[in-house]
Amino acid sequence: MVEGWAEKRVVIAPDPATLADSVAARFLSRVAKRIDEGKLAHVSLTGGSMGSRVLASAARSPRAERIDWSRVHFWWSDERWLPRGDAERNDRQARDALLDGIDIPAGNIHATLASDEGADLDAAAAAYAAELAGFPGPEGPWPAFDVCFLGVGPDGHIASLFPDRDEIQITDRSVVAVRDSPKPPPERVTMTRPVINGSKRVWMVLAGPDKASALGLALAGASYASVPAAGAKGRKRTIFFVDEAAAAQVPPELIDREY
Repeated sequence: MVEGWAEKRVVIAPDPATLADSVAARFLSRVAKRIDEGKLAHVSLTGGSMGSRVLASAARSPRAERIDWSRVHFWWSDERWLPRGDAERNDRQARDALLDGIDIPAGNIHATLASDEGADLDAAAAAYAAELAGFPGPEGPWPAFDVCFLGVGPDGHIASLFPDRDEIQITDRSVVAVRDSPKPPPERVTMTRPVINGSKRVWMVLAGPDKASALGLALAGASYASVPAAGAKGRKRTIFFVDEAAAAQVPPELIDREY
C-alpha cells in the first residue's frame, strides 16, 4: 500500500443532491473498474437518507445499465431487526432505490435474516457471520469490501456501533447482535470494526448541520470508543463525502473541493 493512502480526506459538495450524484458517479466508476479487471466487487451498503439517495442516483445513471451486476455482491454493515420487507429495514430501502431495478442474481444480495423468519437475534448475527465467511479476505473471514458505505450519526455512530457501548470494542467476531440500541429500533445486527476496517475503501456520506460536530470530532482524532466514526478507516482510502452544512468544522488542509 502506498504510504498515506489511508489518510482521511474530506470531499465537499454544495448540497445533498449534488453530494448524492457525486458519490453515485464515483461508486459506479469504481465498480466498473473492478469488473473490467475481471474481478468480483463486494460492496457494503448502509441505511439512512443519504445512503438511499446515493443508490437512487446510481439507478438513474445510464452507466448503471452497462455494468455486469452478476459480478457484484451487496452486503449491509448493519440491519434493523424487523420483519422482512419492512420499510425501515436497510435492505428494503436499498432494493427500492436500486437493487430491484438492476439485473442481479438473488444470491448476490446478502441480506440478514429478518425478525419474522424463525431465528432469534443471536442466530441471525451468527448466520450473517457465516455468510461473510464464504468470501474470506486478507484481514479475516469476511470480504475485503471494495467500497464500504457508512452513514455517520450526530452522535458519531457508524453502522450500529454506538458510542461508549460494548459492540465498538468487539474484535473477535465479525457480526454481533445489538440490544437496547440508543436509536430505535432497539434490536439490530451489526458488523464489527475489524470487518469495516478490512475494507479497501471506507466512504462515509453525511449531510446537514447536525453532523458537523461528529465530523469535526472524527477528523480531530477522537477516541473511536466515544466517536465510532473516528475509528473507521479503509486500507486504501478513507473519505468523508459531505455537504457544505456538515463541513463547518473541517480543517482546511483536509478538504478536497471538487466544486
